[in-house]
Amino acid sequence: MQLLQALTPDGGRQVLAIADDLRRARRIEGVGTIYELAQQALNEGLSLSRAAHQRLGTHEEDAQSLAEQGRLLAPLDHPDAAHMLVSGTGLTHLGSAQGRDQMHRSLAEADSLTDSMKMFRMGLEGGKPADGRMGVQPEWFYKGDGSIIAPPGGDLSMPSFALDGGEEPEIVGLYLIDAQGEPRRLGYALGNEFSDHVTERQNYLYLAHSKLRPASFGPCMLLGELPQDVRGVSRIVRNGATLWEKPFLSGEANMSHTLANLEAHHFKYAQFLRPGDVHAHFFGTATLSCADGIATEPGDVFHIEAGPFALPLRNTLRRQKGGAQKTRVRAL
Repeated sequence: MQLLQALTPDGGRQVLAIADDLRRARRIEGVGTIYELAQQALNEGLSLSRAAHQRLGTHEEDAQSLAEQGRLLAPLDHPDAAHMLVSGTGLTHLGSAQGRDQMHRSLAEADSLTDSMKMFRMGLEGGKPADGRMGVQPEWFYKGDGSIIAPPGGDLSMPSFALDGGEEPEIVGLYLIDAQGEPRRLGYALGNEFSDHVTERQNYLYLAHSKLRPASFGPCMLLGELPQDVRGVSRIVRNGATLWEKPFLSGEANMSHTLANLEAHHFKYAQFLRPGDVHAHFFGTATLSCADGIATEPGDVFHIEAGPFALPLRNTLRRQKGGAQKTRVRAL
Protein backbone atom coordinates (compact mmCIF):
# COMPACT_ATOMS: atom_id res chain seq x y z
CA MET A 1 0.00 0.00 0.00
CA GLN A 2 1.03 3.58 -0.70
CA LEU A 3 -0.53 6.65 0.88
CA LEU A 4 -1.07 10.12 -0.57
CA GLN A 5 -2.06 13.46 0.92
CA ALA A 6 -4.03 15.71 -1.40
CA LEU A 7 -6.24 18.77 -1.45
CA THR A 8 -9.97 18.32 -1.97
CA PRO A 9 -11.71 20.49 -4.60
CA ASP A 10 -12.88 22.87 -1.85
CA GLY A 11 -9.36 23.29 -0.41
CA GLY A 12 -9.66 20.77 2.41
CA ARG A 13 -7.31 17.85 2.93
CA GLN A 14 -7.70 14.14 2.39
CA VAL A 15 -5.66 10.94 2.69
CA LEU A 16 -5.79 8.43 -0.14
CA ALA A 17 -4.49 4.87 -0.55
CA ILE A 18 -3.09 3.30 -3.70
CA ALA A 19 -2.98 -0.49 -3.81
CA ASP A 20 -3.13 -2.80 -6.84
CA ASP A 21 -4.27 -0.31 -9.48
CA LEU A 22 -1.61 2.40 -9.51
CA ARG A 23 -4.03 5.02 -10.85
CA ARG A 24 -7.02 4.46 -8.56
CA ALA A 25 -6.69 6.07 -5.14
CA ARG A 26 -9.33 5.39 -2.48
CA ARG A 27 -10.02 7.87 0.28
CA ILE A 28 -9.20 7.01 3.88
CA GLU A 29 -12.28 8.04 5.85
CA GLY A 30 -12.23 9.99 9.10
CA VAL A 31 -8.83 11.65 8.77
CA GLY A 32 -7.46 14.60 6.85
CA THR A 33 -3.74 13.96 7.26
CA ILE A 34 -1.37 11.01 7.49
CA TYR A 35 -0.08 12.48 10.76
CA GLU A 36 -3.59 12.12 12.19
CA LEU A 37 -3.91 8.59 10.82
CA ALA A 38 -0.57 7.61 12.36
CA GLN A 39 -1.60 8.95 15.76
CA GLN A 40 -4.82 6.96 15.60
CA ALA A 41 -2.87 3.82 14.66
CA LEU A 42 -0.61 4.28 17.68
CA ASN A 43 -3.56 4.81 20.01
CA GLU A 44 -5.27 1.66 18.69
CA GLY A 45 -2.13 -0.49 18.65
CA LEU A 46 -2.34 -1.01 14.89
CA SER A 47 0.19 -0.82 12.09
CA LEU A 48 -0.25 2.16 9.80
CA SER A 49 -1.21 -0.17 6.96
CA ARG A 50 -3.85 -1.91 9.08
CA ALA A 51 -5.30 1.40 10.29
CA ALA A 52 -5.53 2.58 6.67
CA HIS A 53 -7.21 -0.64 5.52
CA GLN A 54 -9.83 -0.35 8.25
CA ARG A 55 -10.72 3.16 7.11
CA LEU A 56 -10.84 2.60 3.34
CA GLY A 57 -13.89 4.26 1.85
CA THR A 58 -15.57 3.96 -1.52
CA HIS A 59 -14.71 7.41 -2.87
CA GLU A 60 -12.02 7.20 -5.55
CA GLU A 61 -9.72 9.71 -7.22
CA ASP A 62 -7.43 9.32 -10.23
CA ALA A 63 -3.92 9.68 -8.83
CA GLN A 64 -2.43 10.98 -12.07
CA SER A 65 -5.21 13.53 -12.38
CA LEU A 66 -4.50 14.79 -8.86
CA ALA A 67 -0.88 15.34 -9.87
CA GLU A 68 -1.85 17.18 -13.06
CA GLN A 69 -4.21 19.43 -11.10
CA GLY A 70 -1.48 20.33 -8.60
CA ARG A 71 -3.48 18.94 -5.67
CA LEU A 72 -0.86 16.56 -4.27
CA LEU A 73 0.94 17.38 -1.02
CA ALA A 74 4.02 15.94 0.63
CA PRO A 75 2.96 12.64 2.23
CA LEU A 76 3.96 13.75 5.74
CA ASP A 77 3.90 17.06 7.56
CA HIS A 78 3.17 18.43 11.03
CA PRO A 79 0.49 20.92 12.10
CA ASP A 80 3.38 23.08 13.36
CA ALA A 81 6.21 23.09 10.78
CA ALA A 82 8.75 23.79 13.55
CA HIS A 83 8.12 20.25 14.83
CA MET A 84 9.32 18.61 11.64
CA LEU A 85 13.07 18.02 11.25
CA VAL A 86 14.54 17.60 7.77
CA SER A 87 18.01 16.02 7.71
CA GLY A 88 20.10 13.56 5.77
CA THR A 89 23.22 11.50 5.31
CA GLY A 90 25.78 11.43 2.52
CA LEU A 91 28.41 9.06 1.12
CA THR A 92 26.12 6.13 1.86
CA HIS A 93 25.78 4.56 -1.59
CA LEU A 94 28.21 2.44 -3.56
CA GLY A 95 29.90 4.83 -5.95
CA SER A 96 28.65 7.92 -4.13
CA ALA A 97 32.15 9.09 -3.29
CA GLN A 98 33.10 9.57 -6.93
CA GLY A 99 31.10 12.73 -7.58
CA ARG A 100 32.02 14.23 -4.23
CA ASP A 101 35.67 13.36 -4.75
CA GLN A 102 35.68 15.09 -8.13
CA MET A 103 34.63 18.29 -6.37
CA HIS A 104 37.23 18.01 -3.63
CA ARG A 105 40.19 16.33 -5.35
CA SER A 106 41.81 19.57 -6.51
CA LEU A 107 42.05 20.73 -2.91
CA ALA A 108 44.11 17.72 -1.81
CA GLU A 109 47.35 16.07 -2.79
CA ALA A 110 46.95 13.75 -5.76
CA ASP A 111 48.39 10.80 -3.84
CA SER A 112 46.29 11.25 -0.70
CA LEU A 113 42.70 10.40 0.16
CA THR A 114 40.25 13.27 0.47
CA ASP A 115 38.08 13.40 3.57
CA SER A 116 35.18 12.28 1.38
CA MET A 117 37.04 9.15 0.31
CA LYS A 118 38.11 8.44 3.87
CA MET A 119 34.52 8.62 5.12
CA PHE A 120 33.27 6.55 2.20
CA ARG A 121 35.86 3.87 2.98
CA MET A 122 34.78 3.89 6.63
CA GLY A 123 31.24 3.15 5.49
CA LEU A 124 32.39 0.31 3.26
CA GLU A 125 34.28 -1.24 6.15
CA GLY A 126 31.81 -0.65 8.98
CA GLY A 127 28.46 0.59 7.68
CA LYS A 128 26.74 -2.82 7.72
CA PRO A 129 27.24 -4.23 11.22
CA ALA A 130 25.79 -7.46 12.51
CA ASP A 131 22.20 -7.30 13.70
CA GLY A 132 21.81 -5.50 16.99
CA ARG A 133 25.10 -3.66 16.75
CA MET A 134 25.83 -0.07 15.76
CA GLY A 135 28.26 0.44 12.91
CA VAL A 136 30.39 3.39 11.88
CA GLN A 137 28.55 6.68 11.88
CA PRO A 138 27.81 8.35 8.53
CA GLU A 139 28.09 11.94 7.42
CA TRP A 140 25.04 13.83 8.75
CA PHE A 141 23.57 17.19 7.78
CA TYR A 142 20.67 19.44 8.70
CA LYS A 143 18.43 21.03 6.08
CA GLY A 144 15.70 22.79 8.02
CA ASP A 145 12.24 22.34 9.47
CA GLY A 146 8.98 21.55 7.73
CA SER A 147 8.72 25.04 6.25
CA ILE A 148 11.39 24.21 3.63
CA ILE A 149 9.43 21.35 2.03
CA ALA A 150 8.15 22.03 -1.46
CA PRO A 151 5.12 19.95 -2.45
CA PRO A 152 5.31 17.47 -5.31
CA GLY A 153 4.86 19.48 -8.47
CA GLY A 154 5.89 22.68 -6.67
CA ASP A 155 8.88 24.95 -7.05
CA LEU A 156 12.31 24.35 -5.55
CA SER A 157 13.34 27.94 -4.97
CA MET A 158 17.06 28.59 -4.50
CA PRO A 159 18.14 31.76 -2.68
CA SER A 160 19.21 34.72 -4.78
CA PHE A 161 22.76 34.33 -3.45
CA ALA A 162 22.98 30.62 -4.32
CA LEU A 163 25.65 29.57 -6.81
CA ASP A 164 23.80 26.43 -7.91
CA GLY A 165 20.54 24.57 -7.54
CA GLY A 166 21.21 20.90 -8.11
CA GLU A 167 19.01 17.83 -7.75
CA GLU A 168 19.79 14.83 -5.55
CA PRO A 169 17.50 11.83 -6.19
CA GLU A 170 17.13 9.92 -2.92
CA ILE A 171 14.96 7.71 -0.76
CA VAL A 172 13.54 9.46 2.31
CA GLY A 173 12.61 7.78 5.58
CA LEU A 174 9.52 9.27 7.27
CA TYR A 175 9.08 9.00 11.04
CA LEU A 176 6.84 9.93 13.95
CA ILE A 177 8.08 10.03 17.55
CA ASP A 178 5.51 8.26 19.73
CA ALA A 179 4.35 9.24 23.21
CA GLN A 180 7.14 7.19 24.81
CA GLY A 181 9.80 9.02 22.80
CA GLU A 182 10.46 6.10 20.42
CA PRO A 183 10.84 6.71 16.67
CA ARG A 184 8.26 4.92 14.55
CA ARG A 185 8.93 4.62 10.83
CA LEU A 186 5.80 5.37 8.85
CA GLY A 187 7.22 4.63 5.41
CA TYR A 188 9.46 5.75 2.58
CA ALA A 189 9.19 8.29 -0.22
CA LEU A 190 11.10 9.48 -3.25
CA GLY A 191 12.99 12.67 -2.51
CA ASN A 192 14.88 15.51 -4.15
CA GLU A 193 17.34 16.68 -1.51
CA PHE A 194 18.43 19.71 -3.62
CA SER A 195 21.76 21.33 -2.74
CA ASP A 196 24.22 24.01 -3.84
CA HIS A 197 27.08 21.94 -5.22
CA VAL A 198 29.08 24.92 -6.50
CA THR A 199 29.22 26.38 -2.99
CA GLU A 200 30.29 23.00 -1.64
CA ARG A 201 32.97 22.71 -4.31
CA GLN A 202 34.69 25.86 -3.00
CA ASN A 203 35.51 24.12 0.29
CA TYR A 204 34.05 20.96 1.76
CA LEU A 205 33.51 22.83 5.04
CA TYR A 206 30.81 24.76 3.17
CA LEU A 207 28.74 21.58 2.94
CA ALA A 208 26.57 22.74 5.87
CA HIS A 209 25.78 25.97 3.99
CA SER A 210 25.12 24.11 0.75
CA LYS A 211 22.46 21.97 2.41
CA LEU A 212 20.39 24.89 3.75
CA ARG A 213 18.05 24.76 0.79
CA PRO A 214 14.49 23.60 0.21
CA ALA A 215 13.72 19.96 -0.53
CA SER A 216 10.81 17.90 -1.79
CA PHE A 217 9.57 14.36 -1.28
CA GLY A 218 6.64 12.26 -2.31
CA PRO A 219 4.05 12.18 -3.59
CA CYS A 220 3.68 8.57 -2.41
CA MET A 221 4.54 7.12 0.98
CA LEU A 222 5.41 3.43 0.60
CA LEU A 223 4.37 1.39 3.64
CA GLY A 224 6.28 -1.66 4.84
CA GLU A 225 9.90 -2.44 4.01
CA LEU A 226 11.95 -0.81 1.29
CA PRO A 227 13.06 -3.26 -1.40
CA GLN A 228 16.73 -4.22 -1.24
CA ASP A 229 17.26 -3.06 -4.83
CA VAL A 230 15.58 0.18 -5.88
CA ARG A 231 16.15 1.31 -9.46
CA GLY A 232 15.07 4.64 -10.82
CA VAL A 233 15.77 7.44 -13.26
CA SER A 234 16.67 11.06 -12.60
CA ARG A 235 16.30 13.59 -15.42
CA ILE A 236 16.33 17.30 -16.06
CA VAL A 237 13.92 18.73 -18.63
CA ARG A 238 14.62 22.17 -20.13
CA ASN A 239 12.16 23.88 -22.47
CA GLY A 240 10.28 20.62 -22.90
CA ALA A 241 13.32 18.54 -23.92
CA THR A 242 15.42 16.19 -21.81
CA LEU A 243 18.71 17.92 -21.02
CA TRP A 244 20.20 15.15 -18.88
CA GLU A 245 19.08 11.69 -17.78
CA LYS A 246 20.74 9.00 -15.73
CA PRO A 247 19.67 5.90 -13.80
CA PHE A 248 20.13 5.83 -10.04
CA LEU A 249 20.21 2.98 -7.57
CA SER A 250 19.21 2.79 -3.92
CA GLY A 251 18.15 0.19 -1.39
CA GLU A 252 20.58 -1.64 0.87
CA ALA A 253 21.94 -3.81 -1.95
CA ASN A 254 23.39 -0.63 -3.44
CA MET A 255 24.48 1.04 -0.20
CA SER A 256 27.54 1.00 2.02
CA HIS A 257 25.35 1.39 5.13
CA THR A 258 22.25 -0.41 6.30
CA LEU A 259 19.16 1.70 6.79
CA ALA A 260 19.10 0.55 10.41
CA ASN A 261 22.60 1.94 10.93
CA LEU A 262 21.65 5.30 9.43
CA GLU A 263 18.53 5.41 11.61
CA ALA A 264 20.46 4.42 14.73
CA HIS A 265 22.95 7.24 14.29
CA HIS A 266 20.22 9.80 13.67
CA PHE A 267 17.98 8.85 16.55
CA LYS A 268 20.78 8.32 19.09
CA TYR A 269 20.40 12.03 19.91
CA ALA A 270 17.88 12.74 22.66
CA GLN A 271 16.80 16.04 21.08
CA PHE A 272 15.44 14.09 18.12
CA LEU A 273 13.10 12.01 20.30
CA ARG A 274 10.52 14.61 21.30
CA PRO A 275 7.05 12.99 21.35
CA GLY A 276 4.82 14.15 18.53
CA ASP A 277 7.63 15.40 16.28
CA VAL A 278 8.07 14.08 12.75
CA HIS A 279 11.28 13.54 10.77
CA ALA A 280 12.12 13.36 7.08
CA HIS A 281 15.60 11.83 6.72
CA PHE A 282 17.29 11.60 3.33
CA PHE A 283 19.44 8.48 2.85
CA GLY A 284 21.84 9.76 0.17
CA THR A 285 22.54 9.18 -3.51
CA ALA A 286 25.29 8.30 -5.97
CA THR A 287 23.83 10.18 -8.97
CA LEU A 288 24.27 13.93 -9.52
CA SER A 289 23.96 15.91 -12.73
CA CYS A 290 26.62 18.35 -11.51
CA ALA A 291 29.15 15.49 -11.59
CA ASP A 292 28.50 15.34 -15.35
CA GLY A 293 29.11 19.06 -15.77
CA ILE A 294 25.44 20.10 -15.92
CA ALA A 295 24.65 23.66 -14.80
CA THR A 296 20.96 23.98 -13.98
CA GLU A 297 18.89 27.06 -14.84
CA PRO A 298 15.63 28.50 -13.48
CA GLY A 299 12.75 26.84 -15.27
CA ASP A 300 14.43 23.43 -15.40
CA VAL A 301 12.15 20.61 -14.28
CA PHE A 302 13.57 17.84 -12.08
CA HIS A 303 11.91 14.47 -12.66
CA ILE A 304 12.63 11.54 -10.34
CA GLU A 305 10.93 8.15 -10.63
CA ALA A 306 11.62 4.68 -9.30
CA GLY A 307 9.87 1.41 -8.67
CA PRO A 308 7.96 0.60 -6.55
CA PHE A 309 6.67 4.18 -6.13
CA ALA A 310 3.42 4.71 -8.02
CA LEU A 311 4.01 8.34 -9.04
CA PRO A 312 7.12 10.32 -9.97
CA LEU A 313 8.37 13.38 -8.09
CA ARG A 314 8.56 16.53 -10.21
CA ASN A 315 9.70 20.01 -9.21
CA THR A 316 10.65 23.17 -11.08
CA LEU A 317 13.78 25.17 -10.27
CA ARG A 318 13.24 28.84 -9.44
CA ARG A 319 15.50 31.60 -8.12
CA GLN A 320 14.28 33.95 -5.40
CA LYS A 321 14.21 37.61 -6.36
CA GLY A 322 16.24 40.31 -4.66
CA GLY A 323 19.59 40.12 -2.92
CA ALA A 324 20.66 38.27 0.17
CA GLN A 325 18.47 38.82 3.21
CA LYS A 326 19.89 41.84 5.03
CA THR A 327 18.89 41.75 8.64
CA ARG A 328 20.00 44.37 11.09
CA VAL A 329 20.67 42.86 14.50
CA ARG A 330 19.95 45.32 17.28
CA ALA A 331 20.60 44.96 20.99
CA LEU A 332 17.49 44.78 23.10
